[in-house]
Amino acid sequence: MKLSHFRFDLPEDLIAKYPTENRDDARLMVLDRKKQKIYHKSFKDIIDYFDDGDLFIMNNTKVFPARLFGRKEKTGANIEVFLLRELNKDDKLWDVLVDPARKIRIGNKLFFGENDELVAEVIDNTTSRGRTIKFLHDGSYEELKNTIKRLGQTPLPKLVRPIVESVDTERYQNIYAKHEGAVAVPTAGMHFSKQLMKRMEIKGIEFTYVTLHAGLGNFRSIDVEDLTKHKMDSEEILISEEAVKIVNKVKERKNNNVCAVGTTSMRTVESSVSISGMLKPFEGWTNKFIFPPYDFSIANTMISNFHLPQSTLMMMVAAFAGYDFLMKAYKEAIKEKYQFFTYGDAMLII
Repeated sequence: MKLSHFRFDLPEDLIAKYPTENRDDARLMVLDRKKQKIYHKSFKDIIDYFDDGDLFIMNNTKVFPARLFGRKEKTGANIEVFLLRELNKDDKLWDVLVDPARKIRIGNKLFFGENDELVAEVIDNTTSRGRTIKFLHDGSYEELKNTIKRLGQTPLPKLVRPIVESVDTERYQNIYAKHEGAVAVPTAGMHFSKQLMKRMEIKGIEFTYVTLHAGLGNFRSIDVEDLTKHKMDSEEILISEEAVKIVNKVKERKNNNVCAVGTTSMRTVESSVSISGMLKPFEGWTNKFIFPPYDFSIANTMISNFHLPQSTLMMMVAAFAGYDFLMKAYKEAIKEKYQFFTYGDAMLII
């Protein structure tokens, strides 16, 4: 398929600026692929579509405060540094994005905090806005990480709001987040509350966890019309032996649903599939790009937010729901004023 197939007009007022008061109060659009019908529900109604023995696969990555504001040496110019991923723990090297890029060159020192508690040196250019920086820090690794956490801000996408508010500290994170490393929250999981998950457990619904440290590649624009030529950014994933046993046991029963919670969970499990179509343990990196047509091996149901036009996330959901059916659903979502993007509403594809 082509990039232009995923273009549609999204009114700006449908991009959610704030989360719902309660996580499970979000609206839920249910897409029934077999009947080709669409239903309008509340997210807490999701429990009605699953039974004893069904399984949810969730991404337990944890977002860290990746956005730093500081100043450049000598000129004192204000700069923003967005931490993408740690390259080398011992050498304190990080892959980052900088703004304004034209003012930040190799050899520049960058200072963060009122008393310059954190200092970094630019040691390489990676892309037009990308840099490699080295933190000049004499303390322990834990002291460095604690300083970054103290000075950093929640990496809320600026398309949501340019200024982070107190509500974002808690809500730009899933309640089951565990392993720190993401700079973007897996949004489909944001709708799960403790109360909803407890009700699901009482019904006999199971949960297992995989890890994909979501990066800014989720929001990077595609600049090629031929989707086969697009290269995804690599992201670190972990699929444990325990998760594999749980997933494969449910799949072997054949009469239970396996639901991938979000595109990151789906990308993770689809990155490590055996010839027989079962899940395999894996620890490493994935740059898997899923777009129509694609045969999914692990999950037979999926939860997703409403994504931006021409995004890789939307393309994966189209591969799962069926392109024509998803475009019909998006058209209806706009008509019914569903909220899109990070803090937006959800869809369940069955």
